[in-house]
Amino acid sequence: MKKEDLPKIIPAFPLSNFIIFPKTTVPLNIFEPRYIDMINDSMKSNKLIGMIQPKNSNNTNPVPELHEVGCLGKITSFRETDDGRYLIELKGLIRFQNTKEINTENKYRTLEVKFNKFYQDLDNKKEELKFSDLELIFKDLKLLFEKKGFIINWKALEKQSLDDTINALAMASPFSLEEKQILLEAENLDVRKNKISQILKTYSFDNFDNTTIQ
Repeated sequence: MKKEDLPKIIPAFPLSNFIIFPKTTVPLNIFEPRYIDMINDSMKSNKLIGMIQPKNSNNTNPVPELHEVGCLGKITSFRETDDGRYLIELKGLIRFQNTKEINTENKYRTLEVKFNKFYQDLDNKKEELKFSDLELIFKDLKLLFEKKGFIINWKALEKQSLDDTINALAMASPFSLEEKQILLEAENLDVRKNKISQILKTYSFDNFDNTTIQ
């Protein structure tokens, strides 16, 4: 997508503890009526929706405040199930800055956005990272995933490019909403790698051994 084709107003899908990065693709199961409407409207136009996190995942407010940065995604696959759900795949294109919310007649939320801080997301070049830089991070991340009961296909990840791998792990990680937002807002992959390392240092792996499931 070219800069000049980016929309100024986008439908917003606020999802807690969920982030999508540019150049990554994620599956989504859509079942709420307002988001069914959103996908229908999007499929009729440019197939674009904005993924953005609410600021507090425990907030019971039906209209929670949103973070400032999200990621624009394009629907690349669409299927309707027998029970009326939509199964879609969303490909991240470019991060955006949420400037203000627009009042519309739609049941879903709509944002006015800017992209100027994130034009580098549209570049196709791969970022150079040494695998040796990541081995310790992967080791600690693997331990954290396993302690939290997350199952990751590490062999499949090893076949991907390093930038795809870092972004996939950041998206799937058992980090908090705020930690995932920090990773989304990281300027580039090298900064994101360092942020993952810093976040991992705050986790005490020994503590996971002492937890019991009630």
